[in-house]
Amino acid sequence: MELANTRNHSSKRKYDDAISPPQPPPALTSNGTVADNNVDLSLLEAIEKSQNAVEALDLRTLKKLVLAFERRLKENIEARLKYSNQPDRFADSELDLHEELQKLKILAGAPELYPDLVALNVVPSIVDLLNHDNTDIAIDVVQLLQDLTDEDVLDDNDEPAKVLVDALIENSVLELLVQNLHRLNDSDPDDSAAVYATLATIENLIEVKPAVAELVCEKTKLMKWLLGKIKVREFDGNKQYASEILAILLQSSTANQKRLGQMNGVDVVLQAVAMYKSRDPKSSDEEEMLENLFDCLCCLLMPLENKERFVKAEGVELMIIIMKQKKLAYGSAIRALDFAMTKYPPACERFVDVLGLKTAFAAFMGKIPVNKKNKKERYQEELEERIVSLISSLFGGILRGSRRERLLSKFVENECEKIDRLMELYMRYSDRVKAESERLNEVELDDLEMDEDEKYNRKLEAGLYTLQLIAVILGHIWCSEHPQMRGRIELLLKQNKLSKNHLKDILQEYHDNIGDLDGPEEKERAQTKIQKFISALE
Repeated sequence: MELANTRNHSSKRKYDDAISPPQPPPALTSNGTVADNNVDLSLLEAIEKSQNAVEALDLRTLKKLVLAFERRLKENIEARLKYSNQPDRFADSELDLHEELQKLKILAGAPELYPDLVALNVVPSIVDLLNHDNTDIAIDVVQLLQDLTDEDVLDDNDEPAKVLVDALIENSVLELLVQNLHRLNDSDPDDSAAVYATLATIENLIEVKPAVAELVCEKTKLMKWLLGKIKVREFDGNKQYASEILAILLQSSTANQKRLGQMNGVDVVLQAVAMYKSRDPKSSDEEEMLENLFDCLCCLLMPLENKERFVKAEGVELMIIIMKQKKLAYGSAIRALDFAMTKYPPACERFVDVLGLKTAFAAFMGKIPVNKKNKKERYQEELEERIVSLISSLFGGILRGSRRERLLSKFVENECEKIDRLMELYMRYSDRVKAESERLNEVELDDLEMDEDEKYNRKLEAGLYTLQLIAVILGHIWCSEHPQMRGRIELLLKQNKLSKNHLKDILQEYHDNIGDLDGPEEKERAQTKIQKFISALE
């Protein structure tokens, strides 16, 4: 399949949640007050005061906060200039600046004031502190930006959020965030938390303004940093998050896919995936990271030049090895092969040459490894659909010669058992599409308007696309003019009370709805091929 699956990642976890278990709430006495179990009551009072302050936050309070921050910033700049070689003489001003940055976090409770914050022209001063010589101050700013742009804070505040994000970008926040990222030491706990906060901030900015996904790759070396992070053998929360951010950057940007390909990204992602060719992830977080890496790989495999890089880097061989090992990445390897072989004959030829047919057809016949993940019915269906797409790509990419004969021979062996399986899938998906068509007709009777495009898309979601690919595979088999295979298809159609006309109708609908995503010439070639199948079935 040519299009990547839409990512459906859950809300971001806070860094502390990722590295430590949640703490139990304080015990209560019988009258509902906090029990005196060494609980710091002054801390509780401070929290209560801060909550009240959020509720009372207005423009006047905002101006006071900004004024206090700018005063402390000025004092720190002056102290550093005056006592540049005496750190102890400007340490107090640095502590004061730290405290003012902490106070600014309260603004996350009133995102409606973000346009006023921008109008006060304090954003340049905040962003510039990412360059501060004291890394701790830069980390304070990263944490502040993460809080201000958090998706929970910005929910239902789209316009104020856009005003703030635009101001941040205009003041080079992307460049400075990534520059600061390069000076953080991931082995230090505070720096590691800052790395996580930086990635979270970048994700927040992309959610508010999707164009940031390409902008950050054009203006910074973020992709290089992310590749370096996923190369590391040891697993940690930041490696997982790096894989997720990389997938986000690639999923909807052809420019980023090509850019990463030129940076040797295909080979790096393959190396990261290869760590799991013979072992499973040790935790659910590591499992999620592996899925992110395969998402990256599949997105990378959309541009033609990256498919070529994949074949040269022996990606086809690696995916077959992963399938043979029957580990957790089994289904993901099939998905990657599907992307690699779609409209790219060299990948199909390599697949046959390295004896991939046996492995692929074992999966086609339902001989897949059993684990907690693939016991789910939807997972099984997705695997079926991917394998059908892969076999369709093989037929489309290998048109003649000994490779074609080896592919066709698979449908003859064991008394045409694979044609039996193909017809089994054909009937199942046909019944599903028929049921959806009847449901759509009932909807029309209820006076709910639905145009033809919407109805067609609903049928595609119900399995029509897979049904069409099965019909295409049957078309290829029929056009081989092999009497045994033709006879088997006719027999199975008759047993299911169908004729070749049913198959022709499916192919005709596919012919009439082929899009021109790859240009008019590619569309014409595809339609010509389908028309050949239809004519052969006359």
